[in-house]
Amino acid sequence: MAIAWPRTAHRVTVQRDLPVPMPDGVALMADRYAPVGVERPPAILVRSPYGRRGVFGLMYGRAFARQGFQVIMQSCRGGFGSGGLLDPLADEHADGLATLSWLREQPWYGGSLAMQGPSYLGYTQWALAPFAGPELKAMATSVTASQFRDAAYVGGAFALESSLIWTTLTASMGSPLGGAGALLAPRRTRRAALSGRPLAELDVLSAGRGMPFFQDLLAHHAEPAAYWGRRDFSGSVGEVGAEVTMVGGWYDVFLPWQIKDYAAMRAAGRRPYLTIGPWYHADMRQARAAAADALTWFRAHLMDDPSGVREQPVRLYVTGAGQWRDYPDWPVPGVREQRWHLRPGFGLAPDNPVESEPDRYRYDPAHPTPALGGPVLLGNSEPRDNRRLEARRDVLVYTGPELRRDTDMIGPVRAEIYLRSTSPHADVVVRVCDVHPDGTSYNVCEGVRRLTPGVSVAGADGVRRVEVDLWPIGHRFRRGHRVRVHVAGGAYPRIARNLGTGDPLGTGSAMIATDHEVFHDPDRPSAVVLPVVPH
Repeated sequence: MAIAWPRTAHRVTVQRDLPVPMPDGVALMADRYAPVGVERPPAILVRSPYGRRGVFGLMYGRAFARQGFQVIMQSCRGGFGSGGLLDPLADEHADGLATLSWLREQPWYGGSLAMQGPSYLGYTQWALAPFAGPELKAMATSVTASQFRDAAYVGGAFALESSLIWTTLTASMGSPLGGAGALLAPRRTRRAALSGRPLAELDVLSAGRGMPFFQDLLAHHAEPAAYWGRRDFSGSVGEVGAEVTMVGGWYDVFLPWQIKDYAAMRAAGRRPYLTIGPWYHADMRQARAAAADALTWFRAHLMDDPSGVREQPVRLYVTGAGQWRDYPDWPVPGVREQRWHLRPGFGLAPDNPVESEPDRYRYDPAHPTPALGGPVLLGNSEPRDNRRLEARRDVLVYTGPELRRDTDMIGPVRAEIYLRSTSPHADVVVRVCDVHPDGTSYNVCEGVRRLTPGVSVAGADGVRRVEVDLWPIGHRFRRGHRVRVHVAGGAYPRIARNLGTGDPLGTGSAMIATDHEVFHDPDRPSAVVLPVVPH
């Protein structure tokens, strides 16, 4: 999906270190990029905790000013010259509103506004957008969501690797080695996670000092509502009046919740645009595509030039087929759910389940089941060969027959697993893989559900029906390939190990191994539910 930027037409001037006053007396610093010779051009607001110069200044400031926009690049509270202390996610609503009030008082502001940015920069948009009024004409969000709670506690488990990477990254921001810190964060995180120390100690091991945000994530895992209430803007997504375009990746950590934001806007009668490519979170290919998409969007909605906007609002890259396709909506029309049942002998098929004995595995948190590939905040999350993982005794592997024709699956994926465990505290990880004719087994999507005594209550026989939401997919399983499903008790260190005890997430250290039985008979038909596109 290569999109050429228009030939640049404007020279750019930059005003540095503009102080933006906040109600509590703190000043947040901003840089203004403006096209020479254009009076009060449309404005693009970018609010970032990662700085406003360097790569960010080039990508979002200078590049868009050359196209006739003025860009206000603002550093969020507590970093890169802005006053106050960084309390991640907590102040973006109030600070965004104060920034908008300041903008309205500037003689160079003409009252036509857009917002742009990925990840945390996208979250700052959702924190302000429902309350910005009609002057906010357009938003360009990418690899982000209106709330990060569910990505931190994915399926009720704790997204250890991504959470620790981000806090390690923020510890290095603003230092002379900030860029190197971003490169080193995944390695430091993994080293800390593999130390075996309790989770509450890992921020010091990874970042070199205690990180309050990481400790907050641990402390509010069991009762997240009180902490996350002021940090969650998913309930107001439908109130956004601006025109919204979203760019995501099949391997991005925020994709499921980005799609929920799309669905919320559709339910409110809005028509957002959605693009999903074969990208992971920190993928420069995604960044380039998102920037080109934003330019087209802003020209359409701030400059009355819709010539570059595609006709269909949803554009998806179908992995396995290597094709971009356009659709009128998500889920794509005509898709039907198909249950692929776990079968005796570790088979997998759309056929009805048959009488069979359960399969068994033991999950030992002292030697947690690892993950190969899968969504993580920093690092390449593209599919990897999972055969080494499949050889482990703590992973059940169910494989379907060779497909007789190409089979496209596009949409949400979920699993229903009938499980009996020796502990009420357990995780259920389900993964879908594409097995190639040469035997390589590449992960396509996965999900997790953390079980506690109040989740998926067991019946009289001790069996629980566990629902697991997996990442959405847009994938072609080619003729001669096979569909494969994993069932396991962990995906470490991407997901924090389940100790099996119910002890507090941060301080628990005692561990007990848990034995699991997975049922797949007619009364307990474990299955993965796949979105099949009819031929």
